[in-house]
Amino acid sequence: MGELKRTPLYDLHVEQGARMVPFAGYEMPVQYGMGVMKEHLHTRAAAGLFDVSHMGQVILRGDSHADVALAFEKMVPMDVLGLGEGRQRYGLFTNAAGGIEDDLMFANRGDHLFVVVNAACKDGDIARMRSALEPGVSVTEITDRALIALQGPAAEAALARLSGAVADMAFMDVATVELNGAECWVSRSGYTGEDGYEISLPAAAAEALCRVLLDMDEVEAIGLGARDSLRLEAGLCLYGNDIGAGTSPVEAGLNWAIQK
Repeated sequence: MGELKRTPLYDLHVEQGARMVPFAGYEMPVQYGMGVMKEHLHTRAAAGLFDVSHMGQVILRGDSHADVALAFEKMVPMDVLGLGEGRQRYGLFTNAAGGIEDDLMFANRGDHLFVVVNAACKDGDIARMRSALEPGVSVTEITDRALIALQGPAAEAALARLSGAVADMAFMDVATVELNGAECWVSRSGYTGEDGYEISLPAAAAEALCRVLLDMDEVEAIGLGARDSLRLEAGLCLYGNDIGAGTSPVEAGLNWAIQK
């Protein structure tokens, strides 16, 4: 195994007392001083802040939105063309046998699709997209932005202190919002079963925004341990654990994600 990578928030994790562990090629916080159980319960009761910067962020561009959408539809059994601008959808990469190669999120941001893939599959997913889509569609990995998630029933109130625009977002809406002086790509989504937001922002601005959020009474830093227990309690699949290349979307109970 090569040298572990670090997210832009590594120093903040250490300062916050995180126990760091190897995960998908990165040094990631598995828990903080509260411990996994208290972190889990705090996210359910208030708001938890997660570093998910290890995940892959990709932009797909082409001559038109329709060209990009129709090309991407050849890779996922989802309605990409019918996804409205400013909206996001859960998707799956599948193989020739119908097995799931990864699960992902994709958003229609007007002149491009924004795709977020799992960290453990990131390199393979990007290679898959380049092979299937280029040269008609450009595939650009975003390496200068962090990704954080603010999850829980108090997430809206906390984030709305920085921009009231987030309160107007519906589930699976995406928008560009200025937070703490940084241009953020915000989606009202997450993977805990709670209301919340995922926020892509310039790496250089990530620590400052996280410090502002962590200064709020409702918000605590949450590690990978509670992230896993929260998604498990909510019945959300983890790629490589509950689903994989030998599992079809139907076998995984993911029929709801496939449009008519």
